[in-house]
Parts: sequence; structure tokens; C-alpha cells
Amino acid sequence: MWRHIASNAISFLIVALFLMGGVVLWGRGQYAAEGPLDTAMCFQVERGSNFGRVSRALEQQGAISSGSIFRMGANYQDKISQLKAGSFLIDTGASMEEIVDTITRGGASTCGTEVVYRIGVNRLRVQVRELDPSTNAFVERAEYDVGQDDAPEIYAKVRGEADTRYRIALAEGVTSWQVVESLKAMDVLEGDVAELPAEGALAPDSYEVRPGDDRASLLTKMEESQLQRVSSVWANRDDAVPLGSPEELLTLASIIEKETGLAEERGTVAAVFVNRLNRGMKLQTDPTVIYGVTQGQGVLGRGLRRSELRRATPWNTYVIDGLPPTPIANPGLASLEAAANPPESDFIFFVADGTGGHAFAATLEEHNANVANWRRIEAERANSNN
Repeated sequence: MWRHIASNAISFLIVALFLMGGVVLWGRGQYAAEGPLDTAMCFQVERGSNFGRVSRALEQQGAISSGSIFRMGANYQDKISQLKAGSFLIDTGASMEEIVDTITRGGASTCGTEVVYRIGVNRLRVQVRELDPSTNAFVERAEYDVGQDDAPEIYAKVRGEADTRYRIALAEGVTSWQVVESLKAMDVLEGDVAELPAEGALAPDSYEVRPGDDRASLLTKMEESQLQRVSSVWANRDDAVPLGSPEELLTLASIIEKETGLAEERGTVAAVFVNRLNRGMKLQTDPTVIYGVTQGQGVLGRGLRRSELRRATPWNTYVIDGLPPTPIANPGLASLEAAANPPESDFIFFVADGTGGHAFAATLEEHNANVANWRRIEAERANSNN
């Protein structure tokens, strides 16, 4: 009798274990399966929240099918204690496993409100924008120029919200002085800048920042990024290009950056300057003259005078031979690559063509014709403005 009872108990235990294993496998499948969300959403995790509160909110908003499985899966992955506050983009059909990973990874918000500080050649512009989860595109809520416009009320509002993200977008062709002055004007940053970075040493790029970040530390990050770019491009340069050092590469790239009106012309502009260097011709480029006048501190805001074109400065390529002693701006990666590997070309001249680009020429005769055409365009524009 006892043997019969024991046999039944063992059988029951085996069945129970089998069923339990099946439940576990089913739960794992549900945890990793495509979720019920049919429209992407921006989900906010409040500070001090927990997985219980989060799972209930996600269930109520139709992002997950089971709060219990959601919590058990997070616990099984040992992520219960890794919940981060912020606003997170939950994609259509995201699984519970993917959502757990999103709200526990790194702590950086992936949607919601973003403040972008755009450092340009002529101004520092601030944009307040918000991600529309349904289109995964940003919608602008406000925009203003620092030093010219008053900050809108919405800027102060989002500055007080804990989940607002901040980003600094550094444009190609700005000078180191312009970068530092712009950083000083940003109330999201702290700290002094003891020394102006060398011209050309900062990498134009997009940088995520947090309130209270140190200005000097951010500049160091920009310098490290530019150094890596220059080193990589230099290592993969065309050996036929007449550049003797990474510093000369940086200088030529900065001139290309300032002379390029259209991105698709960057390589051709680079080829012109390389051809001139190879022939021992002066570079004769206006941006170097302007840098000699301004030293990179601000915008000239007018045309060059004849006396300035003749004035000897270390950067005036109408006067000096070869490259200037330093860059004249901070060039982007594309200009560095163009300087290191320009396309084959016979062009040695270029002039504005009235469209924002240039007319290129291989002979002085062709160039003079292009210049005459540009003068005609200038005269027509002047007459139409009178």
C-alpha cells in the first residue's frame, strides 16, 4: 500500500514539475514575444518609481500583456534594481524583454523634450523640440538666438524638468574662440575655461551633455575626438598629397571647410588647393585673409578691402607661400578626408557662380571668363537692390 502511495506521489511530482517547466517556458516565450503596442509611445519613468508601478502603467497603456510576467522577467534578468528615471521611446510591438532593456540601460532618455544648442559661424541658436513617437521625428516647440532674442518661457519650463535632454551641435568651420564663447553663454554648463583650445583642435559633432557638466571637460572631449579623426585620416592619406604632417592636414582641411559652399564640391575644392601646392602657386584664398584680420574672434561682417588683401599676416595666402602656420577654423571629418584624398583634377582656379557653389577652371583664360560672369551677376544683383 505504502509503495503504491509513494509511486503515485512521485508520479504527481513529475507531472507537476513537467507542468511547471511548461509554464516557465511559456512565460519566457511571452516575455520575449512581440508586444501588443500598435503605436510607438514615449513612456516616462518618474524618479523614485519601481517595477511594480512601471508594470501597471505599461499594462494600462497597452504596451505589455502581463505585468506579472514583465516583473518576473526583469527579476530573472537581475534588472529590478537597475530601473532608470527618464522618458523612453517604446517602439511598436516591442517585447517585454526589449522594454525592460530600454528602461534599465544607461539612464539616458530616448524621447521627450530635447534642448539643442547649435553653435554656428554667425550665431548660437537654441532649439526646444519634442520627439513625436508616432513618426520618430522631432517637432520644434521654440527657437531663439542667444544674445539677440529673449529666451521663451518654454525654455525655462523644460530646464526645470528632470527628464529634459541636452545636446550641443558644433557646426563645421567655427573657430575655437566662437566655441568657447558659445559654451560660456550656455546656462546648462558650469566651470571656467582657463585656456583657449588651439585652432582646429575641436571636432565638429553632436555632444550629449547634462546640467552641471564642466565646460573644460567638454572641450577636452572635443579635442580628443578631433585628434582621433586626424590620426585616422592621416594614416589613410594619399602619399602623393604634398602634406608633411597631421598639422598641415588639419590646416588644409580648415581652408577647404571655409571655402566649400556646397558639400558636393568639397573634393574639387581640395583638388584645386593640392594642385596649387604641387605647382608652387600661392593658395590665394579669402578666408585666410579674413582670419588674419579677425584672428578667429567673431565674424568680419563686410567685404575684404584691397589693403587687407595686400597686408602681410601669417595667414594671408595672397602674400605667403604654401600653407598658413595654423588652421583657420575647426574642420569636419569630410574636409579632413578631402584634404587627405582629393580626386584627380586639372583645376587650379575657382570663383563663385551665383548659386552658392563655384565655377572651376584649369586655365587662366577659362577662369577669367568665369570671373567676368560672376562680376556680371554681382552687378545685376546690385541694380535689382537699388
